This record gives sequence, structure tokens and C-alpha cells, in this order.
Amino acid sequence: MAQLVIFRHGQSTWNLENKFTGWVDVDLSVKGIEEAKAAGEKIRNFKFDYAYSSDLIRAQKTLTIALEVAKHPSLTPIYNKALNERMYGDLQGLDKAETAQKYGEEQVKIWRRSFDIPPPNGESLKDTAARVLPYFEKEIVPKLKAGKNVIIVAHGNSLRALIMHLENMTPQQILEFEIGTAQPRVYELDKDLKVLSVKNL
Repeated sequence: MAQLVIFRHGQSTWNLENKFTGWVDVDLSVKGIEEAKAAGEKIRNFKFDYAYSSDLIRAQKTLTIALEVAKHPSLTPIYNKALNERMYGDLQGLDKAETAQKYGEEQVKIWRRSFDIPPPNGESLKDTAARVLPYFEKEIVPKLKAGKNVIIVAHGNSLRALIMHLENMTPQQILEFEIGTAQPRVYELDKDLKVLSVKNL
């Protein structure tokens, strides 16, 4: 049996400013740092063999802070852009309210909450899953099947792709699934990666 713990990074400066972030490498806000510390307290009793994060500083810093608070500093995290947030293309850096005024609320909702319709020059959730899941299967699944415990700190949409896969959700179910900042989600998995239990800490 293996444990997989996943959570989204703490609040970023652009989360705070209500901007589309995507692949723009913004840092954590003051609140985000506190959220990362709180997540660390929640995982204090866990023992991880491997730690993963995206290529973006807000996720990397959340992971580092959480592991330090949990007194789990011995791990060398593995960073990979396959775990990056969904690329928001032309929307990156735009205020969400202004974007709704510019393109219309309905169009923005379609870009944000449809499975396979990307924003201009960006990725859909389907596109995001097409890079997250092969990386997960190749890099992380063998470790879980070997009984190793893994922590992944990533982003709302890269984690949606993973949760959809692990929990056999439909596209509609996962699009309605809210992922809060720095809230650890714990999976107990058998040797075939069947989910035995799942809970939020």
C-alpha cells in the first residue's frame, strides 16, 4: 500500500489580484506563505519517499515551506513542467473581471469550465491532462506501485487532471470540483493503484 498526498500551491500574488496566471511565474502572497505553513502542519506525521512539484515558483515554494514545517527536509524535490498549471494563453495577466467585460461572461466561463475548449493560444483541461497523465504514469506510478509514499504540490488544473484520473470522474464532474489553496488531499492506494480511501486534511 502507498500514500499519495497532493495539494495546490498557496495563494499567489496574482490569485490575490484576481488575474489569470497560467505559466506566468508569480510568487506566493503573504497569505500564501501562511497557507503553505498550515499545510505543513497537516502533513507533519507523514513520511514521504519522493516529492514533486511543477516548474513554477509558487508551487515549489509551497512544497519547500510545507516540508520544512513538517520537519521533513531530507527530500530533494523533483520539478517538472509537465505538472505546470494550465497555460491560459492570451488571458494570462488579465484581470478576470475585465476579461469578462471584454469577451463576455459566457465566453470566459466556457474557456474556464469546458473540458476541451482552450482560451486563445492556451490549453484546455484536456490539453493539460495530455501532459500531466503521461508524466504521472511514467515517473510516479512505478514508485507508488513499489509502495513508496509521494507528495505532489501543483496547480488547480494540473491536479484536476490527476484527480479525474485517480477517482474516475467525468469531465463534467471534475470541472465542478473546487480545489482550494494548500489543502492536502490524501489517497491510500493498493498495489494496482486502486483508491482505497481519499480524504482532505
